[in-house]
Amino acid sequence: MATSLTLDIVSAEETIFSGQVTLLVVSGTMGELGIMPGHSPLLTTVKPGKIRFKTTEGEESLFYISGGMLEVQPSVATIMADTVIRAEDLDDLVALEAQQKAKDTLAGIDKKSSLTSKQALLIEIEEATAMRRVIQEMQKLRQ
Repeated sequence: MATSLTLDIVSAEETIFSGQVTLLVVSGTMGELGIMPGHSPLLTTVKPGKIRFKTTEGEESLFYISGGMLEVQPSVATIMADTVIRAEDLDDLVALEAQQKAKDTLAGIDKKSSLTSKQALLIEIEEATAMRRVIQEMQKLRQ
């Protein structure tokens, strides 16, 4: 059995990461996914949350992803992301403010507002909440 798999993380603008990893953890729409070398083929959507992986050199990396797709083959995993941000580049205060602003706006919407407006605000809340969870996980890893 292989001891590593190739991980490619790409966004519309650039390749975020390409290299050999021994473990990949992603926030899938149905829950956390743990991918190791030799994993069965899989194609799924990714929800706002984390991408965490361990390189073959033993380094752990943590990223925030706003959503996208994950394709897994036994020796290759590819994440096609809407937005990917390295955890160290996230700002908890900015995420908290965005989360609170979206919640306040949602609370102030009248019942006749469009469903699309409400859904957009719920997505903003979910993304800000996911960013905050990634920041908290990064802080735990540093301890």
